[in-house]
Amino acid sequence: MKHKLSHFALHVDDIDRAQRFYGALFNWNFQSYGPEDFKQITTGESDDQELIGALQSRRYSPVSEKILGMEGTIVVEDVDVFVEKIENNGGVIVMEKAAIPSVGWIVKFKDTEGNLVCIMSIDPLAK
Repeated sequence: MKHKLSHFALHVDDIDRAQRFYGALFNWNFQSYGPEDFKQITTGESDDQELIGALQSRRYSPVSEKILGMEGTIVVEDVDVFVEKIENNGGVIVMEKAAIPSVGWIVKFKDTEGNLVCIMSIDPLAK
């Protein structure tokens, strides 16, 4: 399996302001998903939309520092296997394995440089 970036999150202070900015800038579309301060970002026409990321309130961050930039997610076969690899190579788990219902399992960690990164394994049965 190739491990590539599959999703990103932009942590924001004002979801409406960020939605207006990125909508005008890149012509992205936004859909509510879960809480009101979380929006999925899609591209393309209504019949050909591709989910590429999310705008989300900073309150969903698993770390106390203000995240600037994008939080990326990399798809892996099994997050449990990668948790061990992360810890054995000097990374620190900051959010234990959690389900994204009907999507998969996610883990958030800091790398050796303090960057926040996510891994996810696809599992439509995740609850």
